[in-house]
Order: sequence, then structure tokens, then C-alpha cells
Amino acid sequence: MRAVWRVADVRAAEAGLMATLPPGTLMGRAAAGLARRCALLLADRGGVYGARVLLLVGSGDNGGDALFAGAHLARRGAAVCALLLAPDRAHAEGLAALRAAGGRVVERPPATVDLVLDGIVGIGGTGGLRETAEQVAASLLRHRGRDGHRATVVAVDVPSGVAVDTGDVPVTAAGRPTAVRADVTVAFGAWKPALVVGPAATLAGEVELVDIGLGPWLRGTPALHVVERSDVVDWWPALGPASEKYTRGVVGVATGSRTYPGAAVLSVGGALAGPTGLVRYAGSARDEVVHQHPSVIATGRVADAGRVQAWVCGSGLGTGEEAVGELRAVLAAPVPVVLDADALTLLVDGSMADRLRTRDAPIVVTPHDREYARLCGEEPGADRVAATLRLAAWMNAVVLLKGDRTVVGTPDGRAYVNPTGTPALATGGTGDVLAGLLGSLLAAG
Repeated sequence: MRAVWRVADVRAAEAGLMATLPPGTLMGRAAAGLARRCALLLADRGGVYGARVLLLVGSGDNGGDALFAGAHLARRGAAVCALLLAPDRAHAEGLAALRAAGGRVVERPPATVDLVLDGIVGIGGTGGLRETAEQVAASLLRHRGRDGHRATVVAVDVPSGVAVDTGDVPVTAAGRPTAVRADVTVAFGAWKPALVVGPAATLAGEVELVDIGLGPWLRGTPALHVVERSDVVDWWPALGPASEKYTRGVVGVATGSRTYPGAAVLSVGGALAGPTGLVRYAGSARDEVVHQHPSVIATGRVADAGRVQAWVCGSGLGTGEEAVGELRAVLAAPVPVVLDADALTLLVDGSMADRLRTRDAPIVVTPHDREYARLCGEEPGADRVAATLRLAAWMNAVVLLKGDRTVVGTPDGRAYVNPTGTPALATGGTGDVLAGLLGSLLAAG
């Protein structure tokens, strides 16, 4: 699992590490890693020698990283020019290194550019790009390289203009992001939230982390963690030679209705794709479920379903009195539950929500943004991680705030992000499948 750190923690770690090193060592490490990645990208576009590289240089250390990386590339034969967005505050040593290597300062971007290094604003930036920088960033799409293709944009540490601790991206009145859209982001020392959550994660493109020795100096609690494939493999329940359908776990599924039988079929399909050995369905779509999934034991009501180790409830259930009764029966069971879709709508009733906070068995809820707004009375806002954790604490539940990068929050304040999202999942029925799979995982332990 990858830890993701807030700006204050990264700054403290950098200060601690720099106190043990000669001046400029940390920036030298960062610039060398950045230049290496740029050289690999240029190798795919005809090589470093003769490549045209544009540095967008703001004030401070982020611009210094870009200038020193540009000097590395210039020494390898690239034609490197720097556009200084704050000439009076450009990093003096970095600028001198670039000029000594044959790089030059320009007042406007050249006509042909193979690679753009975004060193406008680093992790200390707030509030999006200022007007001039925003105009320059917006113009990047017009630059073409030697091969006629659009210039490759590489962000230094984070794309300039993003809110680093939340992943939010301010937009113009026309709805255009006031931040750089990078093809690749080369991050230094630690992952930052903007690289993995919120709309900023999309702008970061492919992210490569350069080790500059920061790890031992990162202290405190990470903002969140990124789940990786190896974590899921370790967590997934394993079968053994003595396994049989009941020891693998039994999941109950109370979803669908006469109006929405497909929700029942899809959620049961999700449960069957998981690790449990048996699925019990309870609801009015039982004929459709058994027709599609003959291994399922189906009844008409939760009360008649029999023993299960977890329940899934809500997808296509409806919001009438019959649905309310089924949700109450599910919540009365002393086993973990997954609540999705219509079950979340029913929770807007305060008396029903109170049942969650006094419940001993685990609860998982899976709202998208509109369902979150109905539950909380407000949108998730700019900080999706904080929003997820607030709802998790209030409901005493694990919350999956669904989206391009789904955020998972626990009642005790831990946060995780799933980096594998795709717009293809913005399709009717995918949430039903997810709920069934989650229930299967809970029933299997």
C-alpha cells in the first residue's frame, strides 16, 4: 500500500533531511530524476540530441527543479529554452546552471516544442494559476514537436494550479481548469493527494515517484493510502482443501423488485463473482434471479431467507412500505450489511439512520455524489477524502464515495483510494454488481 502525504508533512520531512545534507543536494537529486524521465520520453520522439525543450519556470524551488533538469538535458544536446513567468524571482542558481549548459531564456514559446516542463507552481501553490500562467498553460495544446505530434507535458512534482492537499482544481468562468494538464508527473520523495484523488488526479497523467531520500523523515499519519494489487491479493479469502460452500460464507441479497428485476439479477451476479460459497436471494424478483442464476436459493422475504453471514440491500428495492420493512429486517440481523441505492434513500429518514449508529455489526454504504448530498444535505465539495471521513464517522460505517477515484473511509478515520477507476463504470447496473461483490467479500470474512 502506498502512503500519501499532506504538504505540511512533506515540508517537514524535507527540512529534516536538508539539515543533514550539503546545500542543493536535495534539489540536485530531484532534478536528476526529472531529467532522466524526460530523456526517456524524448527517446520515443527521436532522441534527446536536437530535441526542443521548453521550461515554464515560476518562482521558487519548483522552477529551480525545472531549470536544473533543463541544464541536464542541454548538456546532452537538447535545445532548451526557459520562459520565466516571474523573472525577478527565478531560481538564481538554476538559471545560471541552465545558461552555463547552453540553455537560453525566451520571452515567448518557440514554434516547435517536443517536451514542456511545467515548473510554474509547486506544492506551495494555492488558488489555481494566475491569469498569465493560466494562459500559458492553456496554450500548451497548440505546441507541436519535430514529429508533428503534440508536445509532451511533464509536470514537476504536481501539475501547476491544483490544490495539492485535496485534489481539487479551480475552474474559469467558462469551466476550464486553471491548472496544467500533464501527460506525466514526476513526483519527488512522496505521493501527494492531488496525484491520486479528485479532478487533479486526471490532470497528473502517469505518475512516477523519484526517491530523494525522504522516506525516513516522513512522520505522523498519512492523509490516505493507495491500495495496490498485492494488497487485494493478500486480503482476498483463500480456498483450502477442506473448504465447502458453508465454510466459504453465505451472503443474503435483498435487492430488486417487480419494477426493477434487473437490479436483483445484477447484484446476485456480483455476489456470485465473489468468494462466498452460497447466495440466498430474498425479494419479489426471485423468478428472474433463479432463471439467470439457478444455484441461488430464493425466497420472497428477508425473514424467510435463512442464515447468512452478510446482507446486501437496496439496489432496485424501491422506497415503499414493503422496502422499508425489508431494510429494517436486514438491519436487525447481527451480521455485516452493504447498503446501496434505494437503501441509502430510505436512510434519509432520521429514525432509520439512528439504527446504523447503534448497530454493532459492520456497515458498508456506497453513495455516489448525489446520494451523498441526500444523506448529508450538501455536496462532497472540494475535499472528497474529508467528506468521506465525515460521513463514515456520522454513520458509524465504512463509506465508499464512488467516482473516478473511489474514496473509502472508515469510522476510525482511515482513508483509502482506488486508482483503477474508468469512465466506463458510469453505466447503469455497475453499482448493483459492486454491492453484490462487497457483500460476498464480507460474508467470506
